[in-house]
Amino acid sequence: MKITGVKTFLVGVARQSWVFAKIETDEGIYGWGEGSVEGQEQAVAAAIHDLSPRIMGEDPTKIERHWQVMYRHGFWRGGIVLNSALSAIDQALWDITGKVHNVPVYKLLGGPDIYWRAGRASTTGSSRI
Repeated sequence: MKITGVKTFLVGVARQSWVFAKIETDEGIYGWGEGSVEGQEQAVAAAIHDLSPRIMGEDPTKIERHWQVMYRHGFWRGGIVLNSALSAIDQALWDITGKVHNVPVYKLLGGPDIYWRAGRASTTGSSRI
């Protein structure tokens, strides 16, 4: 499976706008990610497009490798805009990988660790924190 396309979608509702990235593969599987920065939506979308050649034609399930290539192989490290673009791409790649393995992304990331009891979070499953 190879990445064949990266598209961005800007969605505005009232005061808030969002930037979504859609990554497509040659097998028809696609993934979605979100990387909004209020007031910088166009910049994030442009950063997503600037990063996309680095992953085109690649296996979308090599998520950590792609992150390293996009983040570390550029001359300049990014700030909030570039990191938000990278986050959107990263989320979309995890979405694709979950679909490939037919499991939700949270299971790929280790499964649910937090149990909610009476409005309190616990990592043990107990209501005591």
